[in-house]
Amino acid sequence: MADEITLTVPREKPFYRVAHLVLGGLAVRLDLTFDTLEDLQVALAGLLSREDTGDGDVTVAVRVLPDALLAAIGPFEADVLQREWDSDADFGLRRILETVCDGVQVTDRNGGRYVELTKSLRTVSA
Repeated sequence: MADEITLTVPREKPFYRVAHLVLGGLAVRLDLTFDTLEDLQVALAGLLSREDTGDGDVTVAVRVLPDALLAAIGPFEADVLQREWDSDADFGLRRILETVCDGVQVTDRNGGRYVELTKSLRTVSA
């Protein structure tokens, strides 16, 4: 069974720092490289800093597997997320996420649209 951390915070920017702090603490615990942590932080910031993220709370669920970290972030407004996802912009959401993560997909879960990220774990060798 994989370890999972689930954090639900209000959709207000000051609370997003808590999500970044939890992710950073997890990275330290797992002895992740700085590059891996930075990629995860960029992905999280890209999703949370969007203009129209929806109403209510946002959930960040992170599951630790032996060789990867899986994160699900959401829910997001389906139509808005789809427009951003399909955008051809050079620095669009999809391009950013696909650059910093090893796997990205949009799924429906718990009645909302979530972005699921996969990042392989590369630990620092002593």
